[in-house]
Amino acid sequence: MLPKPDRLFRRDPEWEELADFATNPANGATLGLVYGRRRQGKTLMLELLAEATGGMMYAATQQSEAQNLADLGSAYAAYRGLRQPVTFRDWREGLEELLRLGEERATPVIIDEFPYLVSSTPALPSYLQHALSPTGHAKERTRTRLILCGSALTAMAQLLGGGAPLRGRAVLELVVRPFGFRDAASFWDLTDDPELAFRVHALVGGTPAYLEMCGGSRPAARDDFDRWVRRRLLNPASAMFREGGLLLREEPSISDPTPYTAVLSAISAGSHRRSEIAAALGRPSGGLAHLLQGLRDIGLVEQVDDALRDKRSVFKVAEPIVRLHQLIIQRREPELVAGRAERVWRTSADTVASRIYGPHFEDLAREWCFLHASSETLGGIATAVRPSDIPCRAHRQGHELDLVITESDSFAADRIIAIGEAKATSGPMDAGQLHRLEHLRALLPDARIGRQPKLLLFARSGFTAELTDLARGRPDVELVDLTRMYTGE
Repeated sequence: MLPKPDRLFRRDPEWEELADFATNPANGATLGLVYGRRRQGKTLMLELLAEATGGMMYAATQQSEAQNLADLGSAYAAYRGLRQPVTFRDWREGLEELLRLGEERATPVIIDEFPYLVSSTPALPSYLQHALSPTGHAKERTRTRLILCGSALTAMAQLLGGGAPLRGRAVLELVVRPFGFRDAASFWDLTDDPELAFRVHALVGGTPAYLEMCGGSRPAARDDFDRWVRRRLLNPASAMFREGGLLLREEPSISDPTPYTAVLSAISAGSHRRSEIAAALGRPSGGLAHLLQGLRDIGLVEQVDDALRDKRSVFKVAEPIVRLHQLIIQRREPELVAGRAERVWRTSADTVASRIYGPHFEDLAREWCFLHASSETLGGIATAVRPSDIPCRAHRQGHELDLVITESDSFAADRIIAIGEAKATSGPMDAGQLHRLEHLRALLPDARIGRQPKLLLFARSGFTAELTDLARGRPDVELVDLTRMYTGE
């Protein structure tokens, strides 16, 4: 196995996949795709792969076909140690020469920002299809490991979809995503203070490049957090100030970002169901499908199905910096430009608590159950963790349930193994939340329950002594605070 470079933080599964693909000794050229939103560290990881394996890497830019071919010739000549650039007559010739680089050994050939090339040469995927023909020279006589990388998510996904020329040609499709909340805390060096790690993650998420875009600085302590937010996130001179709006505008598949921005604004403000979003925008629900799908395709919105009720789902903003931009930066930009960040941040405290910290804490609770909680904690193995809305005759209304943890069995219907409540309030959770959760457990459909589901209580600010005493000695109750979420199982 190719050792992972020390410079590459985490990304162990991604590196293992890339190393396995790049060093596979089997005969025949192979194709792999690597994609993900910008600033996730894809280019660094591929540069390190090329360095570790002696492979070639070429980064495309937004320019004409002739200019791209000229740059490719220069990169090819530099890799081969030639004094003069190589001139390729067309892309067919260029691809043929690139694929010949693996004639003697398994050799990665990496093309970064591949969608830029396709935009100037739309037939390029077809040329690649021909070059990778099962009876062609590349498949018969080389071990070239061709990797196409890009940040235009829709364009990259379409390379292998439907009747696309490259469908069925790739043996690797690797999506590079933001760090999870635990890895993000380590990356920002905040593992010693889970509360501070939570606040930072709620605002900027797990995108690695954001640390550098914040000047390489992080809050020194909790009492430095507000100053850091004003200086690094709400400051018009900071690289982060417009980031939440640029993520949408950077996607080539979206020509007019205005309606998509309106959808993001509605979801950020608390309209999570399709009907609520439609009402906020003043348009029929049927007119939202392409907008919601487009935002899902580029990873800015996530659709979460109801755990217990078919054909019901909610939509949430998947990127924290977009939510911050929609709720505060965009709405109060004139004040921020005028240098009033302190007032804006202070008067936005209620919005931050209810629209940012609250939903984000619920998201992290679901992520913890799915990725970090032990089977002893959950009463089984979580295969899905989703919210639900449970009807209640006694109260003549529905009750929102933050977490429904289900376990799948190949030969039976999914069964509920645990339910949970997550609160990001500033005060400790009291015994009333346990009683509420017991009531909701009694409302669960009998057909979905194997044994009695466990009750999970997540509290950002801890628990009252009364609740702690009630939970003690009850094997069906688990209390999970921020420290346990960041370090325990």
